[in-house]
Amino acid sequence: MNIQPAPPLPVLASGSALPHFSSFASAIEANHPANPLYVIHPRRFRGAVAKFLDNFPGTTMYAVKANPVPHVVDQIYQSGIRHFDTASLAEVELIRGRYPDATCHFMAPVRIPGEARAAWRTHGLTDFVVDCDPELDKLLGETDGGKDLRIFVRVATPLGGAMLELSSKFGTSPSNAGRLLKRIANAGARPALTFHVGSQCLSPFTYAQAVELARRAVDAAGLMVSALDVGGGFPGPYLGNDIPPFHWYFDTVREAVAAFPLQPGADIFCEPGRALCAEGASLITRVILRRDDQIFLNDGVYGSFDELSVPAWTADYPRRVYSFGPHGRVRERRGELKPFKVFGPTCDTLDVLPRPLLLPKTLQQDDYIVFENMGAYSIALRTGFNGFYPNDWVILDSE
Repeated sequence: MNIQPAPPLPVLASGSALPHFSSFASAIEANHPANPLYVIHPRRFRGAVAKFLDNFPGTTMYAVKANPVPHVVDQIYQSGIRHFDTASLAEVELIRGRYPDATCHFMAPVRIPGEARAAWRTHGLTDFVVDCDPELDKLLGETDGGKDLRIFVRVATPLGGAMLELSSKFGTSPSNAGRLLKRIANAGARPALTFHVGSQCLSPFTYAQAVELARRAVDAAGLMVSALDVGGGFPGPYLGNDIPPFHWYFDTVREAVAAFPLQPGADIFCEPGRALCAEGASLITRVILRRDDQIFLNDGVYGSFDELSVPAWTADYPRRVYSFGPHGRVRERRGELKPFKVFGPTCDTLDVLPRPLLLPKTLQQDDYIVFENMGAYSIALRTGFNGFYPNDWVILDSE
């Protein structure tokens, strides 16, 4: 199967103009979009960012991997974020080229050879992550011994509570983390700790458990650390998920780190991605064919719906349906619902949503289905397979 890769991370001119609309209906009326249309919600971005800046007991980074599109990252930056979790040199270059006053942190534990050197020497990054000796050796070798660096050791946190775990790929045991912390201190770098509880974490208490694992690493090292990064995992609001109040997460972290063995003036970080961008973007799709209880959309799993194909992912996107009525006016289609099997536009039979969608029974070809809370990962995971690559954007000013 020959899947075309998505284009490189784009760098748009600052202030690139997008059309503004007051509602989904007005955007559909004005565009009659044949291709998928992404919708930016500035107010939702501001609300999501303010929630962290006002309440998290430390510094909030934005995890660029969740959505690196400049239209989206601009909203994050304009809402007040100045620290960014960049997990590749391409992400570093995107952020440093677009926001000269931003601070990038290279928080991927495994890096392409040479990327740490470029990030450190060309872009001035000093925060890096390791979880094993070979990566620490490579990092020290690429940064003249690492004496200018703050190096975070990532502790594995196989604790449950998150829909998508990450500790089977990254992280090490508390005892081995303690040994790595001592190596870092002996090299003259500043030792620090980090963890990631997994994506879409629905249990605030998981963060307290993870902080305890990090504390064991400090005990094993016999030293205090210069920073603690509690990672991401803060959830987005999807159908089918019971999201605890966000202050439970912040209060849990605050209480857990209160007695943590930190050096004076040490930093506390978090790196949300989904929680900052999920609500901020919606997707307008078009029904290009209805065939009995099957429909074909102009977007699918090779485009914006890849995350739905992950077996552990049970959440769903809020949606509504619009249709053209008399005099070319768009109205919301309501009524009795029925399940539809949903195919994407490509020629691959794998391009099908894993679960039927409940949609109005009267759904017709050329109706529009709006999927909300699509800002995280769905857009980041687009491919150019079969020549389909959704990339049209508008702004919706009011809710």
